[in-house]
Amino acid sequence: MISSVAALLTVGSGPATAGPLYPLPDPDPIYATPSDIAEKSPGEVIATRAMPPLITFPGSTVTLVKFRSTNSRGLPIAATTTVLTPQWRAPDGPLLSYQHVINGLGTQCAVSRELYTTDPNLQIREAVALNAALARGWSVALPDHLGPTSAYGAARLGGQITLDGIRAARAVPDLGLRASPVAMAGYSGGGMATAWAAALAPRYAPELKIAGAATGGVPMNLVRMIEGIGTNPHPAFGLVMAAGIGLEREYPDRFPLSESMNARGLAARESVSNGCTNDILAVGAGRSVTEFANSMRLVTDADARAVVEENSLELFDGVPEMPIFEWHSATDPLIPVDAILNTNRRYCAAGVRLQSEQLLSPEHMTTAVLGIPAVVTWLDARFRGDPAPSNC
Repeated sequence: MISSVAALLTVGSGPATAGPLYPLPDPDPIYATPSDIAEKSPGEVIATRAMPPLITFPGSTVTLVKFRSTNSRGLPIAATTTVLTPQWRAPDGPLLSYQHVINGLGTQCAVSRELYTTDPNLQIREAVALNAALARGWSVALPDHLGPTSAYGAARLGGQITLDGIRAARAVPDLGLRASPVAMAGYSGGGMATAWAAALAPRYAPELKIAGAATGGVPMNLVRMIEGIGTNPHPAFGLVMAAGIGLEREYPDRFPLSESMNARGLAARESVSNGCTNDILAVGAGRSVTEFANSMRLVTDADARAVVEENSLELFDGVPEMPIFEWHSATDPLIPVDAILNTNRRYCAAGVRLQSEQLLSPEHMTTAVLGIPAVVTWLDARFRGDPAPSNC
């Protein structure tokens, strides 16, 4: 019997001599990595570009900011964030870093690309909700938190890019954010990047004084999440496969999953290597790891397992020093709720001002919408400097 943890460690691609399958690079030079990237500091601005206005955000200007960040191996990378500036913004008005859900392996899945796409399968239909923040005079930063190789599943990477994106946005003079109060928010995969940013901030960006972070539907433990999916056919198996491909991209020496896939798996990998949410879900719907794996040799690989654990926030020893608003469905079928509760208990024991809300929602994405009013109210209070509530 193949254990479900073993299943996670066998999702991969390629023959025995194959390496990671990276996405096609974005042809726009704004996304290219400069030759002197190693000479720059985390969060240092590399380039900016005034973008065309978006009808989705009437009256707001759009600026793309490229900056230096760090990948999971400690190497310098170029990353991007899109900053929306409302028309009636006050000087040094609030800045919200919003980490959008990015379920993708292709560079066209990045938020900065999807905001301008004409492909109905890629359009961010819920982006209009950000007008609730813009109408309050808040600037909004939308980082491409999967990084230049679209490393889906590399949660810690998302946290680092988020923090460096805040550093960069505040450093662009024309954006007028140098003295702005800052908060963060995100749901699901975007919540994972947000939660990691909150936990990493004391060590990775201690100079940032962040007023609070709202994190919803966060997969706090990737090992437990895959255990819940198991080895039987599952409608969301495509996301498991994508996470395996993404982690291999981010950890090519420690997570060599390409060596463990059969011909059917190779074909599936090829078809999603530049795909976004719909492509990934379609290819993996009703599939299982037993259909795609040809080897179990990574089951006992301590390094491979460590990679998964290193991207599981429940197992990370860091603690946020900012207030946290956390919301989730009490019966979420996609993520392990007990991992969220365990993380919340650890934060409370460490003295974090944590407000946790369990919503009566039957599924994962509905919970995101139901939580928006409370999240906006909570963020508004953090920007005003009100004492943060806690129900620890």
